[in-house]
Amino acid sequence: MEIIEQHQTIFLIMAFGFGLYMTWGIGANDVANAMGTSVGSGALTVKQAIIIAAIMEFAGAYLAGGGVASTISKGIIDGKAFEPVPELLVMGMLSALLAAGIWLMLATMRGWPVSTTHTIIGAVVGVGVAAIGTDAVQWDKLGEIVASWFVSPVLGGFFALLLTLSIRKLILNTEDPIGQARKWGPFYAFLVGWLVSLVTITKGLKHIKINLSDVEGQILAVIIGVVLAGVARYMMNRIKTDERADKDFHYASVEKLFIPLMVFTGAAMAFAHGSNDVANGIGPMAAVVQLIETKAVSAKSAVTPFMLFIGGVGIVVGLATYGYKVMATIGNKITELTPTRGYCATIAASFVVVLASGLGLPVSTTHIAVGAVMGVGLARGIGALDLRVIGGIILSWFITVPVGAILAALIFYVMRAIFI
Repeated sequence: MEIIEQHQTIFLIMAFGFGLYMTWGIGANDVANAMGTSVGSGALTVKQAIIIAAIMEFAGAYLAGGGVASTISKGIIDGKAFEPVPELLVMGMLSALLAAGIWLMLATMRGWPVSTTHTIIGAVVGVGVAAIGTDAVQWDKLGEIVASWFVSPVLGGFFALLLTLSIRKLILNTEDPIGQARKWGPFYAFLVGWLVSLVTITKGLKHIKINLSDVEGQILAVIIGVVLAGVARYMMNRIKTDERADKDFHYASVEKLFIPLMVFTGAAMAFAHGSNDVANGIGPMAAVVQLIETKAVSAKSAVTPFMLFIGGVGIVVGLATYGYKVMATIGNKITELTPTRGYCATIAASFVVVLASGLGLPVSTTHIAVGAVMGVGLARGIGALDLRVIGGIILSWFITVPVGAILAALIFYVMRAIFI
């Protein structure tokens, strides 16, 4: 404990500095999950995508980011194992943040879409084993989290496939695709508004001291969905199409009508991503700050609005400076995307991320987004997927956990040599 008191200011500066660095990496690498489909389908330019994502990622991180942060900070390492030596936990969390930030930076420079969730969990496990031994890691909790990584791409793919088939049946394979698109478009917009606002209302607003009952939350979410449906109808009606042209031109017009929906869903995914992935940066930061302030290892680390603010800023800066590097992989290389396909992939991914965030599961948005894009491609048959690209992505997922763990353990040993 003397070591914490002696270096209190340095540890605090490192906590916020490394947390900011880690969230910068999240913004730089994971923006592809939120906006890659919007850019790949031609609905948005890279510049437009970055501006929309910056606003929505920050809002998601700040309003709905608290639920998952507590899982990362308290769920994987057993705090009780560190009670005799709390300074090891401080250095461990700092090492995990720095290691994760370094790996994300290296991966982003190479254009690899790796999982930030994998990275920080691998890093936290690495420092737990380096500091205390295998007893420090709650392997059953880690097992649940690992299971969610395998389930999440399947869920993303399943919902994306269902949505793609529904659009094909209700709109594309009809006598009047344009008329059907105008008819059903507002319903698909309602899905976006209802889904994303629901998680914010039920899980996120308590962080800014707004508490609504379940019924009030549901009513407000439905109202937001209806408003968004009205906006989508208005925007769709303003888009001019040629009803007399041949069927192929009708399909092109349907894609054109889905561009406003693609913008909404891109924004929704950015919000969902901000709410889930800010935890990866601020969870360990919260554990360090709590230890320094209370001088005790606690089962729960309070996530303050200021921490969520720092996490949001880090994500936005990373997104603006390096986000374009990884965006092309998900948007262009897995399968060919159009606005309807991009919509299905993004809303399916958004749904799974939002659901996981509400349940406090730190799933990988990278896995979900890739799974959703694959689901959309599968609707046209396995030949529509670039299996070589998918294989490369999956390989990068597997090496991320051990790299995060080894890097964090090495940084921990250096830090322990400096401070103890």
